[in-house]
Amino acid sequence: MTLFGSILTDIREKTPLVHHMTNYVTVNDCANITLCIGASPVMAHAEEEVGEMVALAGALVLNIGTLDTLQIDRMFIAAKAAEKYGIPIILDPVGAGATSLRTKTAQRMIQELSISVLKGNAGEIGTLAGKQAQVRGVDSGGVNGDPTEITCGLAERLSCTVVMSGPIDIISDGSRTLLCENGHPYMGRISGTGCMAASVIGSCAAVTQDYLSASATGVSAFGIAGERAAVDAAGPGSFKCRLFDSMASVRSDDVDRYGRIRSV
Repeated sequence: MTLFGSILTDIREKTPLVHHMTNYVTVNDCANITLCIGASPVMAHAEEEVGEMVALAGALVLNIGTLDTLQIDRMFIAAKAAEKYGIPIILDPVGAGATSLRTKTAQRMIQELSISVLKGNAGEIGTLAGKQAQVRGVDSGGVNGDPTEITCGLAERLSCTVVMSGPIDIISDGSRTLLCENGHPYMGRISGTGCMAASVIGSCAAVTQDYLSASATGVSAFGIAGERAAVDAAGPGSFKCRLFDSMASVRSDDVDRYGRIRSV
């Protein structure tokens, strides 16, 4: 398995381009967190250029948080280009399980596209695994069943890495499963941290083909940043500003030293 800290080193040495097709609520936060980890974000959505932009990128992040039919078509154009060029696709199925549009779109994506990393909360991952799950808007209401088994089973079925985010993040590629316990409750009190986590994972996936390690590195580094940001924060607002500063200051050896990652 790749050393987690070395992935962060590679990002800052190579500055990979990470192409985002994301939602308009958190697009600026996703761009900034990508810069803070050391990668370079681009947010191209136009049908006429998405395929061309993907060809220049190290990873493609798809986020269905503010979905419409035009965006769906453009995401598939971008994803097919990513498949052609061997570029990893990170899918954040925001709100899958809340509405039929989101659920059907996410299901179609995991069925028709070569997803490298599927990252969602318990409700979203549970829905896509065919389990009874609760999703309220874009927030998870939980899933019935063992979260680790659900994550591992879905990863095995899809032949990709699956990340179920939560107080303890579960990361599995179907044969290997990791738990990450970094993070802080403030991360659940501001909008966009889930979207930002996908951007951080995408940055990691752009420099290694070990997508399990890339995902573990991403969620751990982001969690460490959250822990540090919370130390002097007066509340969620000041925490958010400090989160970007903390992400930029997390070093490679911090991930290996302070990352609370364990195999199960």
